[in-house]
Amino acid sequence: MASSNARSSPTRPGPGELLTSFRAYTMAHPLLMVAKEDLLQAINGAEPGSLVFVFGPTGAGKTTLRLKLEQLLAEEPLRAGNSDPGHIPVVSIEAMAAISGNFSWRDYFTRLLRCMEEPLVNRKLRCGTPDLEGSRNRMVVIGSRTSGFELQYAAEQALRFRRPRAVFVDEAQHLSRVASGRRLSDQLNVIKSIANRTAAVHVLVGTYELLPFRNLSGQLSRRCTDVHLPRYKSDDAADIATFKNILLTFQKQLPIASDDLMTHWDFMYERSIGCVGVLKDWLVRALASVASGASTSITRRTLERTALSVGQCEKIFAETIEGEAQLAEGEGRSRLRSLLGLNLDSKQTGGDGPAASAPLTKAPKIGQRRPKRDAIGPAVPAIA
Repeated sequence: MASSNARSSPTRPGPGELLTSFRAYTMAHPLLMVAKEDLLQAINGAEPGSLVFVFGPTGAGKTTLRLKLEQLLAEEPLRAGNSDPGHIPVVSIEAMAAISGNFSWRDYFTRLLRCMEEPLVNRKLRCGTPDLEGSRNRMVVIGSRTSGFELQYAAEQALRFRRPRAVFVDEAQHLSRVASGRRLSDQLNVIKSIANRTAAVHVLVGTYELLPFRNLSGQLSRRCTDVHLPRYKSDDAADIATFKNILLTFQKQLPIASDDLMTHWDFMYERSIGCVGVLKDWLVRALASVASGASTSITRRTLERTALSVGQCEKIFAETIEGEAQLAEGEGRSRLRSLLGLNLDSKQTGGDGPAASAPLTKAPKIGQRRPKRDAIGPAVPAIA
């Protein structure tokens, strides 16, 4: 009887299962939901072949945002009853950092073809062949010497036939790794050309290193839309209240006992700089430390041992502040209106139209003489 009860009792999850369960948990916090709606609206409202930039500090939740949008776009054909087996609603690829230090377009196009599950990636029709049936060398074997142009053509053809709503390029800041003598605009022109020829909206997701891409040329700026996923700021009372709620929600999801994290909220903010992704990774490390047998619960000591160092946090914060400063319009709007001949004060312009003329000098006070040039030397008699 005792053995039967032992067999029927549930088994306690192991450390690996606890970690997997907590890692899989994602939270729909307010800033993430706002960015999700902005990104969905940007994709739906973008002209075919447009570019959408999604940027924010490291650990803000950009990957979670991308996964949620991919899930939404993948469900649209099912709700619409689309039964086309060749259609792929969304394509997602990560821009890999090249070993040589320069971004490899050949590797990018190869990975893009494999992400679309394109058959025979290693043997594609050579583009530009006038007579495929009569050509003996109409096949190109993709190897170490294959030109990027041939792979680019194969990727464009696949995107035309698959017709994705959006192509997500994660870690897109790696596109800025260019060889000596090349311009940064050349990198983005490749993406723009592919988006234009395939009519697929390309969503570039990355850190604030993406910001220089936005204004490389007027043509690129016209076809780009920005979506910002910021951090929670300590000088905003609403942000701090939301951060505390996020911390409380994470504590409820922890599968083991822990100290009241709310009593350490300022320390938790200090070592996460208000980024939810950094906070979650920190709690995962703390959970792993406890699950390995170092202690029985997550304590302040556990948090201090698994937190990012002060130097790491200062580096993340410095990059974040620099990116936020580039996004702030500040004096930029005043400079733009000055270049356009507009006055920043809408009361004087009526909201539109050219700037009003400068106001006249104020009347002097009573008893104060008007400024004028006084006569010098003896008076000269007038000539009759």
